[in-house]
Amino acid sequence: MRKIYHVAVEATLDVIGGKWKPIILCHFGDGTMRTSELRRAIPNISQRVLTKQLRELERDKIIKRKVYGQVPPKVEYSLTAEGRSLRQILVAMSDWGNKRVAREQKEGQDVQILDPDPHGFLNM
Repeated sequence: MRKIYHVAVEATLDVIGGKWKPIILCHFGDGTMRTSELRRAIPNISQRVLTKQLRELERDKIIKRKVYGQVPPKVEYSLTAEGRSLRQILVAMSDWGNKRVAREQKEGQDVQILDPDPHGFLNM
């Protein structure tokens, strides 16, 4: 079946859209991670959702999965070259979010970013 996008940004959002994928990708900026490390880094994500998002990112060739033949099984995930190519997009999204929150704070809204540094994206 042919896939048709009405505008090009749809193709990007098809791969990194949603609440969790950009957050997951930020953590890969620091290197290879195991599922348990991602769960600790992103405490509000459920195991089921994390697994689903990782599978989708792997399917889209944004991350790669390496399984070690040992007991208990060890699985590591890392960015592919295609995944690292998202760096500019994710840094721009982070910058935009920082500016938006700063504006909302000036307007008196009670909003905060715990880690405004886009270090994960910058290291991609």
